[in-house]
Amino acid sequence: MTASTPLRLFVAVTPPEAALADLAGAVAPLREAAGAPAWTAVERWHLTLLFLGAVPADLLAPLTQRVGEEVSAAPPMTLHLAGGGRFGSVRRPQVLWAGLGGDVEALAALAARLGRTARALRLDVEDRPFRPHLTLGRWRPGRPADATLADRLAGYRGPEWSVAEVALVRSTLGPGARHDRLAGWPPGG
Repeated sequence: MTASTPLRLFVAVTPPEAALADLAGAVAPLREAAGAPAWTAVERWHLTLLFLGAVPADLLAPLTQRVGEEVSAAPPMTLHLAGGGRFGSVRRPQVLWAGLGGDVEALAALAARLGRTARALRLDVEDRPFRPHLTLGRWRPGRPADATLADRLAGYRGPEWSVAEVALVRSTLGPGARHDRLAGWPPGG
């Protein structure tokens, strides 16, 4: 990687293993359903607070410092995974997701501050409302899709957990795609 190589970065919260296992148990009956999406691997499940598609490598250090400051200034948060939904229409669903409950307002406020921080560094940030969710799977265009699968998660409520860390993560695409944690901070830290 050179100083001019852009980085695909995101800031995220990963629920603890027990919360992920509970959700995986709720999703298990849907995995083989006709019209199910292409499922995201459980080990990649996370809550994205900020996505940055192309960050110049020379901005990594100032971005890391400022993200750490914002996370440290955030209050401690308790969350739980709850319900489910989809992005896209019933006829053309795109993403199946699990929702969030608990201190969602505090999480949304942190996401907004992180967006302002990135903009202050002149990074491109999507200009749309933060919709806290955990992506479970994506429907592929042209393949059978049952959007009603989201309805089967409507009553789901997972265990509560305290947010232990908000992480800055590098995403690598292509063969061997992976997520590498670059730094992390506890809210209220």
